Amino acid sequence: MTQQVPTEHSAQFAESAGQWLQDNVPQRWREHRGTLAEEESIDIRREWDRQLYKAGYSGLSLPSEFGGQGLGLAEEVAFSELAARAQAPDGLARIGRILTAPTLIAHGTEAQRARFLPPILQGLETWCQGFSEPGAGSDLAGISCRAEKVDGGYAVTGRKIWTSFAAYSDRCLMLARTDPEARRHKNLSMFLLDMKQPGIDITPIRQISGGTHFAEVHFDRVFVADDELIAGEGDGWKVAMTTLMNERGGVEAASRYVEMRADMDLLQHMCGDNPRRADLLEDLDRRTDLVRWQISKAVTLEGDEAAFVRATSILKVLWSELWQTITETGVRYATPELRDHWRFQYLESRSCSIYSGTSEIQRNIISERVLGLPR
Repeated sequence: MTQQVPTEHSAQFAESAGQWLQDNVPQRWREHRGTLAEEESIDIRREWDRQLYKAGYSGLSLPSEFGGQGLGLAEEVAFSELAARAQAPDGLARIGRILTAPTLIAHGTEAQRARFLPPILQGLETWCQGFSEPGAGSDLAGISCRAEKVDGGYAVTGRKIWTSFAAYSDRCLMLARTDPEARRHKNLSMFLLDMKQPGIDITPIRQISGGTHFAEVHFDRVFVADDELIAGEGDGWKVAMTTLMNERGGVEAASRYVEMRADMDLLQHMCGDNPRRADLLEDLDRRTDLVRWQISKAVTLEGDEAAFVRATSILKVLWSELWQTITETGVRYATPELRDHWRFQYLESRSCSIYSGTSEIQRNIISERVLGLPR
């Protein structure tokens, strides 16, 4: 891909955004992000969402008529790269901004957009994603969580697992089965479920890193109103594909790049004066920059859905497996004062080749849709 020449507008945006980030990233996050207690980390990330909104950096690529900044994915990518360099936090509202908001814009009603988009962008409501289940991870169409029609809405019963930040969430973008008799892919519906009501039991899942931001969530006849159904009954698979395309797409990858680039910079600072590691560092830095270029490439393909899906599948494999390699290297060469950071990052990165579509699933997509191999 030929590198784009920055326009005057993009250059001004990068200059102002970069200065704002340097001035506003919390120093405590910069110095201790890998070793903070989870509650403190949550507080910093929640406040960061609100600061982004106040400064005009929330929803950069969302249309202005829906409360976004009306810019493009290129600005999202540019801001994420600047945020990576500044070692900025990843906000707690990211699921709402990256997944729920575009889904509502594509499939929601005017009333749903008016109700949910402002608090998402303002960082006032945190969302989780209710897709994976104990018996349905990669096979999303095989979910068993059901939504039974009742007066005025639906009663949701079932389990979801690996639900990020469920304990801190106000709402859940919930995929459930509404018609047990309908054929596969036509039996699912998508809901905007209130997480602050009776019948919801959240069990944190302690990860090997010590963090507990994943959870298993049990729903026991939890009510969701008719006007909290997105699109129509039976349209859940179509809506879910929009969500997943955003989850694997340029904005999501750019937000992940923030943490990976920060770790790469730290690795270079830690080992850069050792000539025996120069080739390794150069290779990892080159691959990290390749991820940035692949994000930029995916952005240019947004209007071509098939090409966009192919590009983002390649991108997902690239960034998730590279981040694991970077953290493995950090653990191997960690200095005493950074040992805790690298241990946490290494353990935290183990799951990144699983969530948002496993590397195996992405390689299946690549083999079938990019290379044209038979199923």
